[in-house]
Amino acid sequence: MAEISAAGPVRLAELLAALSLGIDLGFDQPMEHVLRQCRIALRIGELAGLDEAQRAALYYTALLVNVGCHTDAHEQARWFGDDIGLKATKYQHDPFSVADIAAMLRLLGSGATPLHRVRVAFDFAISGHKQVDGMIARHARLARALGEQLGLPSTVLNALAGSYERWDGRGFPGSLAGTDIPVESRIAQLAEFLEVAHRTGGSAAALNIAQRRSGKQFDPDLVALFTADAEKVLHGIDEIGSWDAVLDSEPSLAVALTPTECDTALAAIARFVDLKSPYMLGHSQAVADLAAAAGRHLGLSVGESHVLHRAGLVSGLGRLGVSNAIWDKQTPLTAGEWERVRLHPHLTERMLHRSEALAPLGRIAVQQRERLDGSGYPRGLSAPAITRPGRILAAADAYQAMREPRPHRAALSADDAAAALREGVRSGRMDGPAVDAVLFVAGHHLGRRRAGPAGLTTREVDVLRLLTRGLSNKQIAAHLVITPKTVGNHIEHIYTKIDASSRTEACLFAMQHGLLDTLEPFDL
Repeated sequence: MAEISAAGPVRLAELLAALSLGIDLGFDQPMEHVLRQCRIALRIGELAGLDEAQRAALYYTALLVNVGCHTDAHEQARWFGDDIGLKATKYQHDPFSVADIAAMLRLLGSGATPLHRVRVAFDFAISGHKQVDGMIARHARLARALGEQLGLPSTVLNALAGSYERWDGRGFPGSLAGTDIPVESRIAQLAEFLEVAHRTGGSAAALNIAQRRSGKQFDPDLVALFTADAEKVLHGIDEIGSWDAVLDSEPSLAVALTPTECDTALAAIARFVDLKSPYMLGHSQAVADLAAAAGRHLGLSVGESHVLHRAGLVSGLGRLGVSNAIWDKQTPLTAGEWERVRLHPHLTERMLHRSEALAPLGRIAVQQRERLDGSGYPRGLSAPAITRPGRILAAADAYQAMREPRPHRAALSADDAAAALREGVRSGRMDGPAVDAVLFVAGHHLGRRRAGPAGLTTREVDVLRLLTRGLSNKQIAAHLVITPKTVGNHIEHIYTKIDASSRTEACLFAMQHGLLDTLEPFDL
């Protein structure tokens, strides 16, 4: 079946380069921002005389440095209205300056009514600032966690953990300063800000930011290397596409991932993408499993089902480019917000199409929201243009989405979700065989409640699942008919057992251990 064929081995660099395009969107930067900063970092590393091991660590650190920044987008949007708008301010002002703090405070409650903004500002002053203070440190910790799951060496993991430290010791988590910070971290951070400054203001702007922050945010020795040969570092950065240049620079002779390694990497990336919203936790993995099983039920070969499974894992990548002000909104979306939602399958395809090995996955994933009668998106395709794997993925995605809670509704029961899918078939929107296969493999039953890993009790699993959905202690208490204090005690025990310190880390643990779909749906 040509429409679902794989294109060959996948390189780790291709996966990370594709993911980096979503990171760009999440910071409101043009695609290939991260790729360009990787090229700048490698050039500075060459001037600094890095050996091959250091160069490899720098390469992967530069690609992954900001990968954790969307993991608490739910909280960012809760306080600042728009998580992408908040992250876009990173490059506008000197860190900790009056202008930087003022810009952040101006965003509190943005997009809401004046009265709501006052309430948000009050809550932020009382307790919110403590939550926000730990966000950046957690971003580095979570980037390191993804690096571990991707099997990257300890040099990369250490560099990712130190990627938000500052030369003057005022970084995050603030445990390192000066030369104690891995050199790869120092170079990657300098390169990130140089790329933005050069793209928006030319070489003069890049030199200005480097010199102005030398000895504070940036390593003065690295700044000296850059300023002494800025033209060499920045030459041609904007003149040629960075995709091929970055892939050609991959260290260790560009070793291809084995099929198992590729599946593991795709699953790890899918979990990290799903962390963006508590309403999407585990969605990509569940869709991938449903689609692959349905494909096998319909007679697809093992290889074809495998490709369909991978397409399900990557199907949510484009969500990184849409604000949580939209994904987590509890009231009806505006026309403009719907247009952003309708773009996310297209963004997924764009992120994957540059890779010969990943492009076939993008061609399937882009059809997940298309409908046979032409009412779907992003292209409004009608039946003849929608492929068989696209129809299967669409049915799996629709079923799984209905079985999960959303900001505006509770999760549907299995019977209600099945009825909705069958109505889609009757109305000519959904493919009958695909829907029948998805419903067959879904089984229409729920697994038994069970205690979780790491010594979690059944009650702690209940609390963890509600916590991952973004509920407050008070809301969890009301749902479980216990006191908020008891909830707080449970959360403290959960964090101790799973070695977590934040909701996002708890979310990652829950997805990794399959806890999200083991309990009955709940009402938010």
